[in-house]
Amino acid sequence: MKVTKITETEFRKMISVSSKRLSSNAEFINSLNVFPVPDGDTGTNMSLSLASGEKYVSEATTTSVGSLANFLAKGLLMGARGNSGVILSQIFRGFSKNVAKKDALNAKDLAQALSAGVETAYKAVMKPTEGTILTVARMAAEAARKAVKNSDDVIVVMEAAYKAADAALQTTPDLLPVLKEVGVVDSGGQGLTFVYQGFYDALTGNERKEDMHQPSVVEMDEMVNAEHHKSVQSQLSTEDIKYGYCTEIMVRLGAGRLVEHQFDYDSFRDYLAQKGDSLLVIADDEVVKVHVHTEHPGEVLSFGQEYGSLIKVKVDNMRLQHETILEHDEDDKVQVNEDLTGDYGVIAIASGEGISQLFKSLGVTYILSGGQTMNPSTQDIVDAIKKTNAKKVLILPNNKNIFMAAKQAAQVAEMPVEVIPTTTITQGLSAMLGFDKDADLAANKEAMLSELDGVKSGQVTIAVRDTTIEGREIKKDDYMGIVDGKIVATNLKQKDAAIEMVKQMLDEDSEIITIIYGEEGSKQEAIAIKDAVEEIDEDVEVEIHAGNQPVYSYLISVE
Repeated sequence: MKVTKITETEFRKMISVSSKRLSSNAEFINSLNVFPVPDGDTGTNMSLSLASGEKYVSEATTTSVGSLANFLAKGLLMGARGNSGVILSQIFRGFSKNVAKKDALNAKDLAQALSAGVETAYKAVMKPTEGTILTVARMAAEAARKAVKNSDDVIVVMEAAYKAADAALQTTPDLLPVLKEVGVVDSGGQGLTFVYQGFYDALTGNERKEDMHQPSVVEMDEMVNAEHHKSVQSQLSTEDIKYGYCTEIMVRLGAGRLVEHQFDYDSFRDYLAQKGDSLLVIADDEVVKVHVHTEHPGEVLSFGQEYGSLIKVKVDNMRLQHETILEHDEDDKVQVNEDLTGDYGVIAIASGEGISQLFKSLGVTYILSGGQTMNPSTQDIVDAIKKTNAKKVLILPNNKNIFMAAKQAAQVAEMPVEVIPTTTITQGLSAMLGFDKDADLAANKEAMLSELDGVKSGQVTIAVRDTTIEGREIKKDDYMGIVDGKIVATNLKQKDAAIEMVKQMLDEDSEIITIIYGEEGSKQEAIAIKDAVEEIDEDVEVEIHAGNQPVYSYLISVE
């Protein structure tokens, strides 16, 4: 089969198949995280980013591929999550600009567009690193340019690009020693390879096993949490909510005494579609999971029992949730420190009620929920900028994997915005010490950056797998102390890992230590850590705060 043009039909299918391919493999991509910490989210970020692009394409009525590519780029831009999602959005930003005036793409157009995407992505990264998604994109584009010299078949060109992407992916451990040590390929590069694989399969009509498999139960949770439960339609009045009960069930198929039917995905889903909206149905050979908004949750439960036993049931009254959110919104308005900030809006991206209060006490006006495993999208950050109702805005991303999305949001915002490159919560708190409500944006950025120079940031968390990294052998369930991105301590006991980490952080200039305990930490243990540190250096001042943050049991800074 030979294809000389990519028309609207082929392009839409390419996006759809690649989006499904990313979704089906998101957990595998997540597992390629180098550090054995519970925050591997590259696959989730890339999947949700491309899903946003696919949504824009699906809603577009144009028949021009160039115009569709523009919708794809716009959707990716606004939906981009994490650095991998942002780089993916930049690849297709360059792609779309190159084909903007094309009604259809020939083989040469495709090769040139892939190359344009690489150029844009490299420019978007401050310090491009080989052995990453950038290498995979570059090698794929080079192969496409070579292939088009000998063929006008877009399938031939896309096959060359996909195979070169896969070959480049296998070389990433040779370019980044840490990948070789841990025994993985680059996760972002793996994600892009799946995208190009999807493009190739869409053009050839090739179907792979994962295309027949619905997204996993884990991915459904991500979809619900990321797209639906951000709020309960807080822009509406409570009485406008048509279906009042958010209903989730998990059914073990074929089990139980009330089974009447053999499971068929289409008929099962069609019945539930009549019972409400916001329907998601995810199934494998053993389990089906349902999320639906309905007025009759009991009917949904009874229907599920006709196919198997209920192993999980969750029903939330959304009208009650909505009223609570409105009450909290009013509380948040009271907490905005407008007298401290004047025309400024200051956004901190963080999770944990205690941490939010710490930021607000230092003058932050808006807390955007996010952090490890919960990277907000560009659109989320743009919305936060608007909600500040300010004339100028400062953003504290507080996570290296959120910085690029924050920069993208700043570029598309309608008012002046500066991003302070904070990579940890403790850096963000320190940066706020340099904030001056009467200074301009540039002066504030310089002052806040200067506050970061003397701060060491430590984090304590638990290992989720066995690995060896930087010569250190780590076992699953070990507690790890991580200082500025490097694992410096491991121990079977959480407290001992934290104390050893602080020892590594202390020097003769250390004066103040701040301990913020999270959901997996405790005040009692934090006090024990404080006592141990003061025995090591009796001259340091130690502060303890409740942060309530997830993932990291302790956030510890040394200044």
